[in-house]
Amino acid sequence: MAYIREIITEGHPTLRKVAKKVDPAEIADPMFQQLLDDMFETMYDAPGIGLAAPQIGISKRIFTVDLQDDEPAHGPLVVINPKFTVSEGEIEATEGCLSVPGMVGEVTRFSRVVCTGLDRHGKKIALEGEGLFGRCLQHEMDHLNGVLYIDTAKNIRPAVTEEEVAEAEAVAAGAR
Repeated sequence: MAYIREIITEGHPTLRKVAKKVDPAEIADPMFQQLLDDMFETMYDAPGIGLAAPQIGISKRIFTVDLQDDEPAHGPLVVINPKFTVSEGEIEATEGCLSVPGMVGEVTRFSRVVCTGLDRHGKKIALEGEGLFGRCLQHEMDHLNGVLYIDTAKNIRPAVTEEEVAEAEAVAAGAR
């Protein structure tokens, strides 16, 4: 059974640490698999489209992603020990974050990335990301490096207008 874990917020020291690499031998451990299940349960409950282990106080190089759209390549995915092998182009878009609730800002990201790592069974994977999927991969990778989107965002503001609240909710729910 999966459990909802507490999502820590800005100011918690774990969010500012570089997460530790996962030993591939650890992946088959039932407690590790439970952590992955808990991460999905927590992400869906929030609701969000991505969650990095540091956001639930676990300093390990793991994140989950599920855009919950019609594209199977967009999740549900587990990425362990991710690395970007390709990063090109540039795009600016509005982002929010489960660890910085109620805020939005404009972030410049690569327009296309290729992320490699291990899946929940320890098999090598390569994910190509553009648009929202690409931004999500980069956002979660930042968490593993102790970076929050507010560190580089422009026009950080509370989501107060109807448009901003709608945008923040859409970002959190995966519609943008």
